[in-house]
Amino acid sequence: MRYARVGLTLARCTATVALALFLTPQSKAQTVDVSGRYQCAQAKMRGKVIPCKAAPLILKNDGRFELRGWEGSYLVNGEWVELSDSLIKTRAKIKPGHKIVLRYYGKHGLVEMTYERRVAEMGKTALI
Repeated sequence: MRYARVGLTLARCTATVALALFLTPQSKAQTVDVSGRYQCAQAKMRGKVIPCKAAPLILKNDGRFELRGWEGSYLVNGEWVELSDSLIKTRAKIKPGHKIVLRYYGKHGLVEMTYERRVAEMGKTALI
């Protein structure tokens, strides 16, 4: 009689766990492909927006990046792109319209660089 009771309890627990796993919503990981060449569209220094002539930000398919001679790896984490090398780690925010906003402290204080992804299409360069 005692073994039957243990077996029945074990069966109920197993059924409950199976039902919970089945009914729990599965979160589908979204892989955002941010790779590409991003041109600097504008820079903001000391609260003033100025035209940007900085070098492009290049995010490669293999998880590597290049920015003004700085090379390292990047990782997309939610709405952030984490750029890092062996010494430095920073984050850039992904904005709608295929934009990446990088904020850092430079010699002029807080600097905000906005990069936009551009695509070469049949000899034309266009924003995506």
